[in-house]
Amino acid sequence: MTKSKKITLSASRDIPFNKLMLSQSNVRQIKAGVSIEELAEDIARRTLLASLTVRPVLDEDGAETGMFEIPAGGRRYRALELLVKQRRLNKTAPVPCIVRTEGLAEEDSLAENIQRAPLHPLDQFRAFQAMREKGKSVEEIAAAFFVSVNVVKQRLKLASVSDILLEAYAEEEMTLDQLMAFTVNPDHERQEQVWDALKQHYSKQPYEIRRMLTEGAVRASDRRAQFVGLDNYVEAGGEVLRDLFQTDDGGWLQDAALLETMVTEKLNEEAEAIRAEGWHWIEVGTDFPYGHTYDLRRIRGEAEPMSDDEEKSYEALKAEYEKLEDDYAEADELPEEIDERLGEIETAMEALQNRPIRFEAEDYAIAGVFVSIDGSGGLRVERGYVRPEDEPVDETDESDGDASADTEVADVIDYDGTEAQQVDEDEDDDGTKPLSDRLICELTVHRTMALRDVLANDPQLAMLACLHAMVLQLFYHYGQDSCVEISPRSTQFGSQAPKLDEAAYVQSIDLGIETWAGNLPKQPEDLWDALTGWDTDSRDALFAHCVAMTVNAVQEPHHRKPRQIAHADILASTLDLDMVKAGWAPTADSYLGRVTKAQILAAVREAKGDKDADRIAGFKKPDMVEAAEELLAGTGWLPQPLRTAPVAEDLDEPEFEIVDDGDITSDEPAVENDEEAVALQAAE
Repeated sequence: MTKSKKITLSASRDIPFNKLMLSQSNVRQIKAGVSIEELAEDIARRTLLASLTVRPVLDEDGAETGMFEIPAGGRRYRALELLVKQRRLNKTAPVPCIVRTEGLAEEDSLAENIQRAPLHPLDQFRAFQAMREKGKSVEEIAAAFFVSVNVVKQRLKLASVSDILLEAYAEEEMTLDQLMAFTVNPDHERQEQVWDALKQHYSKQPYEIRRMLTEGAVRASDRRAQFVGLDNYVEAGGEVLRDLFQTDDGGWLQDAALLETMVTEKLNEEAEAIRAEGWHWIEVGTDFPYGHTYDLRRIRGEAEPMSDDEEKSYEALKAEYEKLEDDYAEADELPEEIDERLGEIETAMEALQNRPIRFEAEDYAIAGVFVSIDGSGGLRVERGYVRPEDEPVDETDESDGDASADTEVADVIDYDGTEAQQVDEDEDDDGTKPLSDRLICELTVHRTMALRDVLANDPQLAMLACLHAMVLQLFYHYGQDSCVEISPRSTQFGSQAPKLDEAAYVQSIDLGIETWAGNLPKQPEDLWDALTGWDTDSRDALFAHCVAMTVNAVQEPHHRKPRQIAHADILASTLDLDMVKAGWAPTADSYLGRVTKAQILAAVREAKGDKDADRIAGFKKPDMVEAAEELLAGTGWLPQPLRTAPVAEDLDEPEFEIVDDGDITSDEPAVENDEEAVALQAAE
């Protein structure tokens, strides 16, 4: 049997630093990883942990020159060189080196880089954990290895996962992304339950793991959490789950019951303070359905005027703001202190402009307040709403009504138009008796018809009268202040569409309502004079807003209205309505979670093609919904009820003209008699 040749290791020597030089045979050309400066600091702290691989530099005759080149370890050499330049290392300091003479220099460099196995992430996690247990702070660990504090926290978080899951990761039964997802919940028992459940599940995506681990928790971005405050919730003993590896919007609040208790207590405290203002009633809730104030009259108080001192402060702030803007008008970027000062001025000016609202004593006696949480987690207080049963009774109208009921009608018009016998009529009256009801009625019929005639010939005033009537109904809930018998109806849809108030277009129309209401007079009897004083553009804008408030294109199973819906389609086409631009998107809440799997696949197939649809076809419903939401994002896909058909090409219409006798004529043949008109209508 032939004996195998024994291996001889390369000799190691301490070589003075000034006898070393970089080799052109180093295969590492791309600079990556720890910087030279950080490596130099690490060597200064721990000295050189790995020897350099060097080769003797030979002269033309092949003899050693005393110099050595470095084909492997160039970064370590440059770090040592930096320390020498900083005079922290002597230039003749001995450097541990492995001296190679066999093979190629490029082979040494390549082998050292390729054969070096990176540290398994789990070993790194456990090493950080061991250092932490030995008293090192997170900041000290981060400084020692030139990484951010957040990186160390992430590694320590991974090391705190259940040992069973860490073992599965070590055996490559799960990916690093999956392991990171498990850190969102520190409960080892729950982690293991989810992992066991996922073994039987075809989808083991990280988002599915996070979803399962945070079931029943409340997002920190939820309006209730924002209202209470995360710090207050934690101080009360609540636990927050955090995800250090993804943006989690503040994490998840684990104790939903505690959160609800804190929300209720804080809302009630705020309500008690508002109740002290003297309101007739207060209604408190986390939120109210969209349209909850419908059919309630809104009393708008008067803003408290600024005091003289406040006026002076406001003017001074305004002057300072304008001066700073002028001084830095040409600057590409504002200095930090100037930008900060401008922000302070804006805040102070807004505080002065947001005046307290003052109500009259009689307003407090009949009106109430809704107290809730707005979409951003702030307190929402809606003051001055009057319920129908609390409306004051108009004594004049009531007495008139009673008189009409108790008094026999004196005059009656028969169907043939003849006047019935007046009750107790005295033909020999001395002239002091008021006009009879019957005569007043007849006279005002004539006046009404004449008023219609003149109004029909004044389009601008007709629009003003119509606007006046609509505003009374829509903003004041009064109709008796106008003789124009137009009754606009603004249907509220809060119950049919949950979270309707979160849509951008709903917020826009609501802002319009608030803005117009704030510009209208407080009393309905002052409305006509106010509208006549407005310019045409303002009246046109308000008219458009009132008409818009009456639009109803909702398709309901119990109320079929095909002709209304057809007109809504025409209106949408004419206005070029685009629900994508308006802000609607197919999400789990808005569409995908409400339809069948077949309908989800049909949407994906239409928007993205067969390949993407087939890829998710085998998913279970929750996973399909989530995957489809990602696939459809940004595609502009809309379900059929939200699509707008293109405007049809205009057909040639007969031209009409108004002639002197008021008849409407066209290029159609003249109609001689009623029978011919009926025949023509039937033919059309």
